[in-house]
Amino acid sequence: MYRPLLAGLAACLACSTAHAAPGDALRRLADPDGGLIVIAHRGCHEAAPRHGLAATPENSRAALLQCVALGADVMETDVHRSRDGALVIVHDDSVERTTNGTGKVADLTLAQLKALRLRQDEGGAAAAITTEAMPTLDELLALAEGRIVLNLDVKDAIYGEVVDAVRRAGAEDRVIVKTFAGAASVPLAAIPPYDRVPFAVIPITGDPAAADVPQVIATQMQGRIKPIAIELPVLPVTTLPAVMTRARALGVPIWINTLFKGFVTGMGGDPEARHDPESVWGQLADQGVRVFQTDAVEDPLRYRATRAHRAR
Repeated sequence: MYRPLLAGLAACLACSTAHAAPGDALRRLADPDGGLIVIAHRGCHEAAPRHGLAATPENSRAALLQCVALGADVMETDVHRSRDGALVIVHDDSVERTTNGTGKVADLTLAQLKALRLRQDEGGAAAAITTEAMPTLDELLALAEGRIVLNLDVKDAIYGEVVDAVRRAGAEDRVIVKTFAGAASVPLAAIPPYDRVPFAVIPITGDPAAADVPQVIATQMQGRIKPIAIELPVLPVTTLPAVMTRARALGVPIWINTLFKGFVTGMGGDPEARHDPESVWGQLADQGVRVFQTDAVEDPLRYRATRAHRAR
């Protein structure tokens, strides 16, 4: 039987081995020999049966603590702004899927959002309602301190406000801000607020084959300050070799989502990787991909340990 949410997580953390500091994850990300990096999509919300841990609500405090208990390197999370200007952690622009409430996040005050309760795992009408409340960005930054790196997926035009909150928390060395750039975009590192925090770029492509992605990478890697990683959009497996060649030449790690069906079409995603890790995570790693964003956090962590053991 799985333990209750926060009580079970506290017990698991108390008896687990020491985890590396968040700064170590960023150091490993920047090191070509730093090994595979596992990023938890919206936190560790799926059950982790090998650790005796139940599902948690996505983007919750419990999801962060579960990531720490499992040993994930980074927790990806989403930031919106409430009607009264609070920065809150929620993926959708409405609250129906993930909470017991209704309405748009931008139309609700922080007090109204805090009165809601999060639904289990990825939510939906059939998902159980938990005791967890929607966290603010400030609360999640405080909880993550000394525990885990946060990857902030900013959902509104509030990048400046998000980076200001990161700086107030003294968290510049334990976050990665996610942003977008197209073929015509200038290098973002020269533009506030990206000159103040580590950031990752997702190329915007207008080409079904994503053939322009290597050029976006080259442009964004110009200048003294560079993105900490490139998170690939959906692209065909035939385009991946050209992307990896450009990334290796420029010394930037490539970050791939194996969520759902996987972002490299024809390769497969989390469902296939659970059954055959080598067919997805292994093939990508063999091509030089080092960063995986996943919902199935327990499984790639186990695969990473197995792969590292084989390499000894």
